[in-house]
Amino acid sequence: MIQKRYIGFLETPFLWKGNAVSNLHQFEISSKPKSIDVEIDETLRLGKYIERLVSFELKQQENIRVLAENIQIQQNKITLGELDCLLLKNTKPIHLEIIYKFYLYDPTVGHTEIDHFIGPNRKDSLVEKLHKLKHKQLPLLYSDACKAYLKMYHLTSKNMNQHVYFKAQLFMPFSSQNTKLKILNNDCIFGFYMNHEQLDVLKDCKFYIPDKQDWPIIPHPHVDWLSADLFKDLTKDYAKRQFSSLCWVKYKSGELKKMFLVWW
Repeated sequence: MIQKRYIGFLETPFLWKGNAVSNLHQFEISSKPKSIDVEIDETLRLGKYIERLVSFELKQQENIRVLAENIQIQQNKITLGELDCLLLKNTKPIHLEIIYKFYLYDPTVGHTEIDHFIGPNRKDSLVEKLHKLKHKQLPLLYSDACKAYLKMYHLTSKNMNQHVYFKAQLFMPFSSQNTKLKILNNDCIFGFYMNHEQLDVLKDCKFYIPDKQDWPIIPHPHVDWLSADLFKDLTKDYAKRQFSSLCWVKYKSGELKKMFLVWW
């Protein structure tokens, strides 16, 4: 299963190119799928699990040397934050923040394309994540508390570049799946979303609900598919629980798609 997760992760594109969003520089590298031969703790939440996949990917690059990962920055026994990764690329030191997200496009939220993307349960948003990166996570490198940690690796913040490794899978409303993005990467659109009341339009389809750590996986036919009726019955309490889940949809034609079934 880890191999399918790794391939799905690799085939998830970067959310934007260059520094097109908030002047945050993407750390773009290209990797061909290969066998992954590391063990990863299956109990890790998805974000931390993805960091292990990124770590493996980086270590396959001939021009990259990973110096340290997940560095907890503390001051007076209080944790100020964490640096995801310190590395050398062509001998140039870089601080890298790693992000892998699932966002849904809700045109009723905010006024810009960036504003419209929210988390599946409406508890977070792309705007909030960008703000945290710019005003908390990246500035940590330049804090006094960070100096001693950098010194351990013979680094100083003034000589370092900062990049983000920001990949995402985006989902559009079922009724407007052909919306084109102007700022973000259209290749990141992986499917659509709908709520329980809209499911009847897919009554001829079959469904599968992957575990959360399997969300990056590219849909394939070799799973135990659920009938539309059974799927509806299994998911009828999502709204009460305010829970949204990623699902796979199999059409009668055999076409496979990703879908978020949302509670809202």
